[in-house]
Amino acid sequence: MSDDFESKARPKADASPRKALIASVTGYAMDGFDLLILGFMLPAITIGLSLNSSEAGSLVTWTLLGAVAGGLIFGQLSDRYGRVKMLSVSILLFSVFTGLCAVAQGYWDLLIYRTLAGFGLGGEFGIGMALVAEAWPAHKRNRVSSYVGMGWQAGVLAAAVLTPLLLPHIGWRGMFLVGLLPALVSFVIRHTMGEPEEFVRAAANPISFGERFRELFKDRATGKASLGVIVLTSVQNFGYYGIMIWMPSYLSKQFGFSLTASGTWTAVTVIGMTFGIWLFGQMADRFGRWKIFLLYQAGAAIMVLTYANLTDPMVMLVVGGVMGIFVNGMIGGYGALISDLYPAQARATAQNVLFNVGRGFGGLGPLVVGAVAYSLSFSVAIMMLASIYVLAMAATLFLLPKLNGGESMDSALGDQATSADVVPGK
Repeated sequence: MSDDFESKARPKADASPRKALIASVTGYAMDGFDLLILGFMLPAITIGLSLNSSEAGSLVTWTLLGAVAGGLIFGQLSDRYGRVKMLSVSILLFSVFTGLCAVAQGYWDLLIYRTLAGFGLGGEFGIGMALVAEAWPAHKRNRVSSYVGMGWQAGVLAAAVLTPLLLPHIGWRGMFLVGLLPALVSFVIRHTMGEPEEFVRAAANPISFGERFRELFKDRATGKASLGVIVLTSVQNFGYYGIMIWMPSYLSKQFGFSLTASGTWTAVTVIGMTFGIWLFGQMADRFGRWKIFLLYQAGAAIMVLTYANLTDPMVMLVVGGVMGIFVNGMIGGYGALISDLYPAQARATAQNVLFNVGRGFGGLGPLVVGAVAYSLSFSVAIMMLASIYVLAMAATLFLLPKLNGGESMDSALGDQATSADVVPGK
């Protein structure tokens, strides 16, 4: 009887690669849509609820801090109870509290709803990345992880196109109600998918809560790698949110851009970001992921510096697209990198903890950029962002192992024992 019960309780291994990819991309697209419409709606929310600039900026920051907490919890739950089950729960939680933002009566209740929506949002990246890593062949991890990253950009692009069309008619409260729709996606995912076979095998020998966290720092090499990932994700998120949250307001005040014109700028930049993420995955599978990280980090520093000195709106439009390739293209490599560094029993924990800690630091981007822009100028704030990519380059060179695509941390360390360095490859 006991064996029969345990057999029925075990997750079913029938997650097809295509279904896993669609579910992961869809979940991450919802995150991108939600955060960008918040950026577009901040002026309207500020007026509607009589907020000051610090309160308005904190809505984004606390959403991201909620995501950090959600990442810590949902990563653990996913490693214990299943990728598909926890992905659907995180989407449901995110949807419900996004919808509740529509009935907010003031700053504090809206802040609570945004934080709890962020809690659900925080689970989706890491679970989705673990899901595709385990459902697809290891030698394709870089490209399929980049496809999940592109899901975010698809959501951001949808927000850039739809917000100017819908906001004048349904207001900011109506836009938040749109956030209830992902709840339907949660239902579909939960009832049409099974778990990846690799996870099911790992679930047969589960490890404890504390052991999953210890996997991130189990020895000196793994601890260095974990620190390196935190640096990379912090830099990428800080730059991304610092630019994307405040750029529409800057373009409006500095150049008199309408909401539609600001949406056009955002759309062009997001198209550049999407192409950059796709290109990262393709190049990383062919030339070595660490080399592509360095290329993108150097490109981001150069393009951000260039952008900070532009004054012509049309030139800013074009250069914004090129800047987007490098500033956010690196997200195409994080999912595969983390999947290769940690075992399946702790993979979603690692994905969510490391990325969301970086996202938590990145959440300071809107506050810091806003403060520097207020005290000095927006151009100075953007130039300041360029310097942080040098830190990411140092982390790539000195903290991260130079893994081949699909190569595990343990196998890389084994190779190091017999050679002076890990030879970078495809």
